[in-house]
Amino acid sequence: MVIKVYIASSSGSTSIKKQQQDVMGFLAANKIEFEECDIAANEDNRKWMRENVPEESRPTTGNPLPPQIFNETRYCGNYEAFFDAREENAVYAFLGLTAPPGSKEAEALAKKAQQ
Repeated sequence: MVIKVYIASSSGSTSIKKQQQDVMGFLAANKIEFEECDIAANEDNRKWMRENVPEESRPTTGNPLPPQIFNETRYCGNYEAFFDAREENAVYAFLGLTAPPGSKEAEALAKKAQQ
C-alpha cells in the first residue's frame, strides 16, 4: 500500500506550502513511504484528487485544496484531519497502516487492549 499525498508544487499560498511540507516531513521522518502527486504539474492528478475526495470532506464552495492524503485509492483526509491524528498519536490508523512496534501509537494501542 502506498500513501499518496496530493500537493501543488506551484501554490501561491504560504499556508498550503507549509501544510504540504509538514505532512511530507512527518512521513519522511517516520520512514513512512509515500508518493508525491503534484496537481499543479499533472492535470490527471488534479482531476483524480478532485473526483475522489468524498462529498462530506469537500469545502462548501470551490474545490478541495492540497494537501489531500490517500492510501492507494482510500481517502484518509486533509491537513486538518492529519494534524488531529498526529496530535492524538494516531497517524498510522489515520493512514490505514499498522503502527510499528515501539511507536507511541503502538504503545497506546497495547495499553488500551490491556484494559
